[in-house]
Amino acid sequence: MRGTICADNREDYRAAARRINEDAVDAVWLQHEYGIFGGEAGEMVLDLVDRVAAPLIVTLHTVLAEPSARQRRILEHLLRRASRVMVMSAHSMQLLRDLYRVDAGRIAVIPHGAPDRPFGRVEEYKAKLGLSGRRVMMTFGLLGPGKGLETVIEALPAVVENHPDVVYRIVGATHPNLVASEGESYREGLVELADQLGVGGNIQWDNRFLDNEELLDQLEACDIYLTPYPNMQQSTSGTLSYAVALGKAVVSTPYVHARELLADGVGVLVEPRQADVIAAAVNRLLDDPTELRAVQRRAWEKGRETIWPCFAAASRALVESVVTQPPRAIPLLATPGFSGVVAMSDSTGMFQHSILTVPDRRHGYCIDDNVRALMLMGEADGVPLAERQRWATVYASFIQHGWNPDRQAFRNFMNFDRTWCEDVGSDDSNGRTLWALGHAMGNAPDEGLRAWAAQWFDIALEPVANMESPRTVAFMMLGCVEALRVNPGHGAARAALACGAALLDRLLAVSRRPDWAWFEAVLGYDNPRLPQALIEAGAMLGRQDWLESGLASLRFIARQQVSAQGHFRPVGSETFGQFYENLPFDQQPVEAWAAIDAAAAAYAATGDIGWLRHAETAYRWFLGGNDRGEVMVDMASGRCRDGVTPQGVNLNCGAESILAFQLAHYAMCRLANRTGTGQPVSGTSPVDARPERINYKGTQQLAGA
Repeated sequence: MRGTICADNREDYRAAARRINEDAVDAVWLQHEYGIFGGEAGEMVLDLVDRVAAPLIVTLHTVLAEPSARQRRILEHLLRRASRVMVMSAHSMQLLRDLYRVDAGRIAVIPHGAPDRPFGRVEEYKAKLGLSGRRVMMTFGLLGPGKGLETVIEALPAVVENHPDVVYRIVGATHPNLVASEGESYREGLVELADQLGVGGNIQWDNRFLDNEELLDQLEACDIYLTPYPNMQQSTSGTLSYAVALGKAVVSTPYVHARELLADGVGVLVEPRQADVIAAAVNRLLDDPTELRAVQRRAWEKGRETIWPCFAAASRALVESVVTQPPRAIPLLATPGFSGVVAMSDSTGMFQHSILTVPDRRHGYCIDDNVRALMLMGEADGVPLAERQRWATVYASFIQHGWNPDRQAFRNFMNFDRTWCEDVGSDDSNGRTLWALGHAMGNAPDEGLRAWAAQWFDIALEPVANMESPRTVAFMMLGCVEALRVNPGHGAARAALACGAALLDRLLAVSRRPDWAWFEAVLGYDNPRLPQALIEAGAMLGRQDWLESGLASLRFIARQQVSAQGHFRPVGSETFGQFYENLPFDQQPVEAWAAIDAAAAAYAATGDIGWLRHAETAYRWFLGGNDRGEVMVDMASGRCRDGVTPQGVNLNCGAESILAFQLAHYAMCRLANRTGTGQPVSGTSPVDARPERINYKGTQQLAGA
């Protein structure tokens, strides 16, 4: 046993998830039943499932047709997290499809498993229990009002009248919760009822919880097994499955599991709380030994469908359906096509979102994507120069039009009709725009655009440099680094770079703790950009202290983003706003691109080849080296899917994702050129790209990991 969860201790669920992730398991299989897990309606289980990265299978032992609002919310959350869902009845599957809109392809119906024993050994096992010559009825399970035992006891006088040798064996301890609240008063009430009806001598009580083998032996000794449950919504009953597989004639109320398993004459269904109906059904079987034997034979034959080998084979197939398979081989530096970028662009700029591969005009455009697109036009040497110049002009025009001179800031979001959605964009969008302008100063595909970028960089620098959001500062600093590479004498850029570096260094010093070498108490998006900016500033301005701070924080975030299996695991978007947390989903392409750029900066500053390996690990996320083994990109068009979710891939191909992949590719090409090998690291393979290859000295995992 790897660990134990105390039902009401939330931290136990989180610690279990950390252990599961550290153990690099192939899949997680959760058995869900209401009442097992802590919190209202068992909500604490969500603290576990939200933190595991491996594919999740959830077995739902109960699917309620009329759940409470809280129960429904929890189940819907579990269904969103699960790669596959297992239920044990077709009825439960239909409820999931009708009430929860779960696609049938995600649901597996695997009936409750049962033992495989020979048919027809009832007399042998009766003798072992001293029951030779008796007609034996039996019910097994934890005793409680929900079992319907009162109804069978009330039916017993009519059965005994016709068959005085009948014995009804009630096997099982009283439910511990019932014992805790009222002792054995429930069982004592049943005994009193039997005595009042004159059938006390025809009942045997075995007030124990039996181990599996003894239970099976006792089941073998009965002729008729009864499950008189009054709750018609019960979707599974393990003892019913066992009784059928052992070839017992079953008399049962028509709850969900019984209706399915006992159909076609496999057993006898009776209405709940109807003692006379139960008596008649039992008497008919005991009056006709031939029919009794025929029902038992049909039950045993039906049970061959659910014996443990069948259950195991179905379970294995279910697990194998979610386990990540090795991705198809794609040459590491294969050049992506450009048609996906063009398809997302028009004469205004680049569309923000798509539905699958088709631009979604409802969401218009944003400056964030157009500045990334402008950066790509400066890097994409695999695209003809004339085409890069054409599109760079479109994206530059969008940026230029986004400037609001009255507010001294760029707007961000634009509707499809070219009306702006706001007067001022977010600080981060302004910082990212300044970065792109600095980048274009040295990389835009023609001289005129480079001059244009220098002009707009000077216009925007001062107002953007006054913004203090950590990511805005990092983007601003990266823009200043690019500008200084073109014009080392740019005093304003040098001053802004130094000011930003000092701010980030202070934030890191204030927020840092032994297990958290970061600038804030939360992780967000584009995380590696913060250490990248400090590394670049330290290297350019000759500040070793900033360089060391940047490297330390990059080691921390790199460790957060490499799984125990060695593949890249971006900080999930569900992490945002959660203090000192790192949740695995949803994973976004922009994080992998940022990791590559930051690793490149660290390699340039230190020469540590481990950072090249980290860059490759991050890039392979696009090529299938991720938690779901899914290739995220289409090399022919250059498109990239929008992210990795618990259920697989988000199939939409928005601008941010396409551009992140394209820019990541060209960043990897620059690294390959820098090493002079044509590959980022000679001989590197996905297996070699493990987290321990990086020097993580001085960095610890999160508390409790």
